[in-house]
Amino acid sequence: MREFLRWPHPMLRTKAAPVEAVTDEVRALWEEMIAAMDAMPGVGLAAPQIGVPLRLAVVDASDARGQAIRMANPEVLHASVKLMEHEEASPNLPGRSAVIRRPRAVTMRYLNAAGEMEERDLVGLWAISAQHQVDHLEGRMFFDNLSRVKRDMFLRRARKAAG
Repeated sequence: MREFLRWPHPMLRTKAAPVEAVTDEVRALWEEMIAAMDAMPGVGLAAPQIGVPLRLAVVDASDARGQAIRMANPEVLHASVKLMEHEEASPNLPGRSAVIRRPRAVTMRYLNAAGEMEERDLVGLWAISAQHQVDHLEGRMFFDNLSRVKRDMFLRRARKAAG
């Protein structure tokens, strides 16, 4: 399995490239991403987190696992006005987390595992994780959603903890 990039690796701040088509290579990468996500354990993973600069993500917020949504070129079409707070973290910055407020429901559009365009409504942790992954694909980290003061404090503590 590929290693998780460590913050502040430049790829974590770089917008990922679009996926032209869902191929066997893309499907194999999704399976590798799901294995890495399950090993964390986590509820989502974006390809840049493991050093692949493509717009690929997986999300599985199910209790039983094995329900992963595979997304190529995911985008948020609509986000609810109602927000939800959730403590977010990333394997790219181990041991650090922050409470982030995001829309509690989103409508996502993406290429699915069959290579077809799909729209899907996600709610709760599914929606939070999908938005978190889209942030990664845009070169953003979860802490970028904090206020400037909280983000600066967060990054100071993260740097200090890293030594």
